[in-house]
Amino acid sequence: MISADFVARLIGMVFFALVGARLGLDASVAFDLPEAEEAFWFFFSLLGFLFGLIITPYITTRPIRRLSQMIKETPIETLFMALIGATIGLFVALLLAYPLAQIVPPWNSYIPPIVSVLSGYFGATIFSVRAREIADLLADQLGFKRGRLLAMQSDRKLLVDTSVLIDGRLVEISKTGFLGGTILIPRFVLTELHQVADSSDTLRRNRGRRGLNMLNELQRNNVVPVKIIDDDIEEITEVDNKLVALSQRMDAALLTNDYPLSKVAEGQGVMVLNINLLGNAVRSVYIPGETFPLHIIQEGTDNDQGVGYLDDGTMVVVERGKRFMDRTVNVEVTKLISRESGRIIFAVPESDKAR
Repeated sequence: MISADFVARLIGMVFFALVGARLGLDASVAFDLPEAEEAFWFFFSLLGFLFGLIITPYITTRPIRRLSQMIKETPIETLFMALIGATIGLFVALLLAYPLAQIVPPWNSYIPPIVSVLSGYFGATIFSVRAREIADLLADQLGFKRGRLLAMQSDRKLLVDTSVLIDGRLVEISKTGFLGGTILIPRFVLTELHQVADSSDTLRRNRGRRGLNMLNELQRNNVVPVKIIDDDIEEITEVDNKLVALSQRMDAALLTNDYPLSKVAEGQGVMVLNINLLGNAVRSVYIPGETFPLHIIQEGTDNDQGVGYLDDGTMVVVERGKRFMDRTVNVEVTKLISRESGRIIFAVPESDKAR
């Protein structure tokens, strides 16, 4: 598939080559060298060709892609408030246009458009930075209810790791309303996520794109507020270490399912919310002696073992269950092992237990 950058380079080469040829002809006339017209034409065309080949994506597709990415990553509430702020700023500039037009020439031609641009910029910036506070104020003054979004807010900050976005369970957890606080996604985490999505390895690329899709869905969620932040620790290069240091600086909890990262963060006094631990806590609990139906789908690591999975993903190891491969059989729990990395249930076929 032809990329947009490649198409832009082709168009840019042709366009700037034509512009260079025109400049070459003008240069030969300016220097009064009609006999060197072809040399000027060829040289400037070559310069335009090379310029278009190298520069075109940086002035066309890449800024557009960056703008599109920024719009997707910005919460809709912030975009809406920025639009309102820009409108108010331009309205103020319109009121000032007539007085400013009375200034002595030539300043009366320059100052009004400059004031319009600055007013629109400052209005959009102020309203986007204080979007939530302004929305709260408007809701209080107008007597509107902002729905579940405000009801679920708290002062807690939740700093998100790349692994959580790729995992995807955060979206479903946030929809339940149990996750209080503001989700903060650092820009360097998004950069890492985009690098994964652009990987040449198919598995990593699919994981990265899944993470981007989960991020978009999370931003559309009206229960938990999501913010993209530009805070960074410049002196640290490794992403996990940046997250730990940033959590300490911002007094934020670290939301992750990366076991080594969670241990490092806990060792440095950072509050860690591990999605895997939450998943273990809400999984189905069976005690020794209980029975349930299980579909055995594969062999175990030991001889004559069969393995199946519950609906919540819990692995069940069935002793003497190999002969029931691809069948559903009632099993009886004999032992339960719970660790931070997951939960494993050991069982035996109920028919064997009866005998």
